[in-house]
Amino acid sequence: MDIVGFLKSQFICHLLICYIFIVSGLIINFIQLFTLILWPINKQLFRRINCRLAYCISSQMVMLLEWWSGTDCTLYTDPESYHKYGKENAIVILNHNFEIDFLCGWNFCERFGVLGSSKVLAKKELSYMPIIGWMWYFLEIVFCKRKWEEDRKTVMQKLLNLRDYPENFWFLIHCEGTRFTEQKHQISMQVAEAKGLPKLKYHLLPRTKGFAVTVQCLRNVVSAVYDSTLNFRNNENPTLLGVLNGKKYHADLYAGRIPLEEVPEDEQECSNWLHKLYQEKDAFQEEYYRTGTYPAVPIVPPRRPWTLLNWLFWALLLLYPLFKLLINMINSGSSLTLASFAFVTVMASVGVRWMIGVTEINKGSTYGNNDNKQKQK
Repeated sequence: MDIVGFLKSQFICHLLICYIFIVSGLIINFIQLFTLILWPINKQLFRRINCRLAYCISSQMVMLLEWWSGTDCTLYTDPESYHKYGKENAIVILNHNFEIDFLCGWNFCERFGVLGSSKVLAKKELSYMPIIGWMWYFLEIVFCKRKWEEDRKTVMQKLLNLRDYPENFWFLIHCEGTRFTEQKHQISMQVAEAKGLPKLKYHLLPRTKGFAVTVQCLRNVVSAVYDSTLNFRNNENPTLLGVLNGKKYHADLYAGRIPLEEVPEDEQECSNWLHKLYQEKDAFQEEYYRTGTYPAVPIVPPRRPWTLLNWLFWALLLLYPLFKLLINMINSGSSLTLASFAFVTVMASVGVRWMIGVTEINKGSTYGNNDNKQKQK
């Protein structure tokens, strides 16, 4: 196949994947809207239904990673801890270095059956994003404005609401608050020096208040903290666009299980504990860069078929009307039909590029930068 033909075929694949994701996502969001009538009648039924509906959206993203790009994900962990994954509630601490680290976190959730019920601490702006942001709203995701004085009460209330959640869930949290860049790292280490905290080579200074409140609100509900560190082999720099293009990556994820009883209850002691944990994470990162492995047992959790089956269901359901539109366009040659198809094509492409742009590192949060500017005023 020549280069032009390859690019055309790749473009068509992009359009079909984008079309299925956007249309199915909006349909699911619409169904979720109607589930609101269940909240005052049977809150737990509302939650169980929305876990399944959310899975129909998030599993499509995981399908792209697992089946479309064929990315390999190796888990390094203690075999005794491995058997507890998916069978308990947990707080998962993730590093924040890559554009698809959230997707690998979802893959981790999927392999252990908690993808539909997984939670995150996310910035408020994401709640306005169609499909994923709206899906998160119905999952009772904890959104924050990143102004702790305003966020504390709201975050605590949202977390306390999860204490009676009917499904096992993992609460995924990026304690660094924003993705790692060299500029943000320099700013973060200036803060560390000013506060007399140990400097980190491969992480930003963790923001401890959100983590401490999470532990406080979910204690006796959550069984453990999973300390997780993600890396990619051969200095790969994975992107969501690369996954969409079918590029294969090789992910290594370390996960260490820490019983929640070992995390201090006092906020200051909890803060000190988290800083110490990030020093250990830095040492793990150093070890990985030196040896290409983690000091734990490598395990490849079995890939489940449900992400692929879910995607095939939506593909079969939604591709028929699309192909029917194409046939009508060819048969009629109507300018209105042509314009409608062109509009759908452009909107699908623009919409997915916008969602990809939200995840790109160079378009990420300026949280650390803004903090530094405020200190300089």
